[in-house]
Amino acid sequence: MAEDALSKSGLHFDDLNKLRVLEPESAQQTGELKEECHEFVSKITEFQKIVGSFIDMTNELAGEVEKEKMKAIGYRNLLKSVAKQRDSQQQQLRALIAEKKTEMERLRLQHESLKKQEMEQAEFIEQFSTA
Repeated sequence: MAEDALSKSGLHFDDLNKLRVLEPESAQQTGELKEECHEFVSKITEFQKIVGSFIDMTNELAGEVEKEKMKAIGYRNLLKSVAKQRDSQQQQLRALIAEKKTEMERLRLQHESLKKQEMEQAEFIEQFSTA
């Protein structure tokens, strides 16, 4: 009966017979909630550490990818410049070939002309020595 009168006034006895303002069930639930909150906070802290290390690894990997990308761009540009140089050399060689062909044709015509002159001079000498 004394317990009922205390309960009506908002006072309760716990398992150790200590006087409490909260009901024993509410006090127990509050303790469990407090413990669950501590577990939740520790799990969130652990999760944040994992996410932080994941972000660090991702940033490191992104840096390496960026370096490799720059290398690839450099090699591509080098390859393009080598191809342009090769094309330029081919054009120069074609121009040189055309030049040499023109010179060869000029020399061939000069050779024919000289052979013709030689034959004419040989005929002239032949005619002059027989006359």
